[in-house]
Amino acid sequence: MTLAETRTVQTSAPQADFAAARRAMIDSQLRTSGINDAGVLQRMAAVAREAHVPDGARGVAYMDRGIAFDDGRHIAAPVFYGMALQEARPEPSDEVLVVDGGSGYLPALVEPLVKSVKAITPEQALGSLRGTFSLILIDGAVEQFPDTLTRRLAEDGRVVAGLLEDGLTRLAAGRPAGGGIGWLRLAEIGIPRLRQFDAPKRWSF
Repeated sequence: MTLAETRTVQTSAPQADFAAARRAMIDSQLRTSGINDAGVLQRMAAVAREAHVPDGARGVAYMDRGIAFDDGRHIAAPVFYGMALQEARPEPSDEVLVVDGGSGYLPALVEPLVKSVKAITPEQALGSLRGTFSLILIDGAVEQFPDTLTRRLAEDGRVVAGLLEDGLTRLAAGRPAGGGIGWLRLAEIGIPRLRQFDAPKRWSF
């Protein structure tokens, strides 16, 4: 084996390991959790999750848990994204707003499936936003869904997000209802908390 061939093998081997890890994620985490939508599985097989975590966490990118970044950002466990996309049912006509947890993984998953994707930070979600969106995806769990996002949801639009209630996080789907969002709680799973959406603390005596 020549030096050039040795370098090729050394370079390609980690990529092969990640591809195998991606397949194992689909078979042992997603399918066993009831995530069987072909389009969802195809997207999660196509997007390199290891490219959306810090370098030091690449080796654990496909484990069945979330990863917290040193700067407060996060990437949730694979099952969260699979369940969220399966429930959202992205359509080619959808204009999507993603409140990104900081990894860029969710926007990368949904982008080829829809008409457009606008990714914003949690801080931007609390500020002045323009336009309306048929689908809003929240990459994390919120204690309080802000009016700034409610106003950006189309009349027949939908939301998929994590909700933080009584210390538990649940995946939920929402629709416009009575000037707010009507929620359907779907599954209790671990979802990183977006503290920017915490409800104001109340005084107690």
